[in-house]
Amino acid sequence: MTPESVMTIGQQALELTLMVSAPPLLTALIIGLVVSIFQAATQLNEMTLSFIPKLIGIFVVLIITGPWMIGILLDYMIRLFSSIPYMVG
Repeated sequence: MTPESVMTIGQQALELTLMVSAPPLLTALIIGLVVSIFQAATQLNEMTLSFIPKLIGIFVVLIITGPWMIGILLDYMIRLFSSIPYMVG
C-alpha cells in the first residue's frame, strides 16, 4: 500500500462525508436563518423556538435524501472492500 493510495482513500472519504452531511446541515442553516429573521422581526428572544423547526426540517430532509445517502455510502464501501486484495498484494 503506497502513501498515494492512502491519501486517495482519505480524500474520497472526506469528499463522501461532505456530500452526505451537506443536505441536513444546509437545511438546519436555512431554517435557523429564517427563524432568526422571524425572531428579530417580532422581537421574540426565545432560544428554544428554532429547535423544533430544525428537527422537523432535518427529519424531512433525511427521509427524502436518505436512500441517496445510503446508496452513496454503500457504493463507496463496496469499492473500498473490493479493492483490499489489490492494496495488500
